Amino acid sequence: MSTAPVLPTADPSAMIVIKNLVKEFHGLRAVDNVSLTVARGKVTVIIGPSGSGKSTLLRCINHLEVPTSGDIWVDGIHLTHNAKDINAVRAEVGMVFQQFNLFPHLTALQNVMLAQCVVRKRSEAEAREIAMQQLTRVGIPEKANAYPSQLSGGQQQRVAIARALAMNPKIMLFDEPTSALDPEMIKEVLDVMLELAGSGMTMVVVTHEMGFARNAADEVVFMDRGRIIEQGPPEIFFQQPREARTRAFLSQILR
Repeated sequence: MSTAPVLPTADPSAMIVIKNLVKEFHGLRAVDNVSLTVARGKVTVIIGPSGSGKSTLLRCINHLEVPTSGDIWVDGIHLTHNAKDINAVRAEVGMVFQQFNLFPHLTALQNVMLAQCVVRKRSEAEAREIAMQQLTRVGIPEKANAYPSQLSGGQQQRVAIARALAMNPKIMLFDEPTSALDPEMIKEVLDVMLELAGSGMTMVVVTHEMGFARNAADEVVFMDRGRIIEQGPPEIFFQQPREARTRAFLSQILR
């Protein structure tokens, strides 16, 4: 009988611990032996070129992608193939994707209510109250009765954030949440994320928005070809990068 791997840190501030994570697709390593710790109440921003494994790493945290090898702990729970473990972790993790994934036949309010009723087993009245609180938090309470087709892309993404927050997650994962938005809509979504970061939510954000990384991150992680090349606080990462590959990447995007 095998025993579960021991959490490699006794640090109570560690919310997510990833150790020697590998994810292969058809023999190619999208994530190549990555180890990373995300502190409780902190914001970790992952940057890097397209195809560097950023989104795959993020999706492994809540088992949307099944790791090939390695270990992940989320708030002390060792993530295995056991459905009970996976569901326990997913119950604590909210995720916001590039695409909004709203139900087109439901209003904004109903979209935010649905999972609360189905997963959290809340009454309709309670789910409605929480949904309105979260729509207010993301700045669009007046759009509660609007359908997704009546909302801008930025508004739809804010509904998606409200939907995730309504589940009372301990962790929020963002997978390039502004990449599908027109430039003028990006700021309204980033402002919501900045407020969320300031509230003490544990966040892992994959993004190309360097301004957000500078302003909100406690830790910036740079990935390339499936590996972590460099990481550090933004004031050091952006001003004094150690690795030549990091400097080359930053020189291209910070012109």
